[in-house]
Amino acid sequence: MSVPQLPLALRYPPDQRLASFIAAPAGLAGQLDALAGTPGADWLYLAGPIGTGKTHLALGLCAAAEQAGRRAAYLPLLAARGRLAAALEALEGNDVVALDGLESIAGDRADEVALFDFHNRARSAGLNVLYAAREAPDALALALPDLRSRLSQNARVLLHPLDDVSRAQILRDRAMRRGLVLDETAIEWMLSRTDRNLGSLMALLDLLDRESLAAQRRITVPFLRQVMDSQG
Repeated sequence: MSVPQLPLALRYPPDQRLASFIAAPAGLAGQLDALAGTPGADWLYLAGPIGTGKTHLALGLCAAAEQAGRRAAYLPLLAARGRLAAALEALEGNDVVALDGLESIAGDRADEVALFDFHNRARSAGLNVLYAAREAPDALALALPDLRSRLSQNARVLLHPLDDVSRAQILRDRAMRRGLVLDETAIEWMLSRTDRNLGSLMALLDLLDRESLAAQRRITVPFLRQVMDSQG
């Protein structure tokens, strides 16, 4: 008896979907929808500091593309540093590719040449590509001027750091998606007493999810204090 396969988009974290991204710049949702589902759509370059949601959008793009019946691949460039040519060759055959963390390979000439060559092949093959980096192309420490020129030709979107209103909204949304009851006072406590970096907040929410399930308790301020004290 064969086992039904899960939809390919389920390979990507369920919390990181285009629809769940909070405080997107005007027009970005439409650009990403087009990149996910429309061959020949404008390529995108996302720029913004850590914690602005670049990885969320890159993974969400791939999930959306696969839901639309297209082949997609996500590559964090930090993991492929020093062997990027082989990693990029493995991506050929996809319709949509998201390359995250361009700053990781800046200054490595061999990797930059590999990315330049991939960019040209992908254009010729009609792939849709998303680039993500902490800085705009002009600010990256690239050794290859031609690569900087290619990257600068993409539609560029600047992502800004989140404010506390957006952080609170993200916490509410992620808690709701997990079926967690998260008191408003608990959200305020988390934003005033813990690291407000989004990655740290999501790690804390993961911890609270496990601990509240084990204790069968709502996430209130007293419970938060108890969990934080137990973590030292």
